[in-house]
Amino acid sequence: MAVAEPIQFGTDGWRAVIAEDFTFANVRRVAQAVAGYWRGEAAKKGAPLRAVVGYDRRFLSEKFAVAIAEVLAANGLQTIYAAADCPSPAVSYAVKDRSLVGGLMVTASHNSPEFNGIKIKADFAGPADSELTREVEALVDREPPRRV
Repeated sequence: MAVAEPIQFGTDGWRAVIAEDFTFANVRRVAQAVAGYWRGEAAKKGAPLRAVVGYDRRFLSEKFAVAIAEVLAANGLQTIYAAADCPSPAVSYAVKDRSLVGGLMVTASHNSPEFNGIKIKADFAGPADSELTREVEALVDREPPRRV
């Protein structure tokens, strides 16, 4: 069995080249780590396990978002999946408006077309800070990705 490449987060999330490091397997690894983080945060705060997943129009973003939603749902998160592509602020708005534990947005933002990424929106609806992303990064591969 091959050893998985480490996932390293940058500003409020993770970005990589599509089909090199940004693969369905790696997206699921990241989603599982985020689910683990949110389960812990919800337990500490007594908050409901509810999150949103959005995506932009970049190549395969919608399919990657489905993979993320499957992992979140398998981890007991009530998952709101965007009915269509949307801008990142729409995910932030949903987090705030619906009092969610957080959100994930599949986008590489301003990066060139060969990239895609996952932005983490914290429970306050803003971008994940470096402390949050470090905690999520540390959870990658602690549990194998669950799927529904």
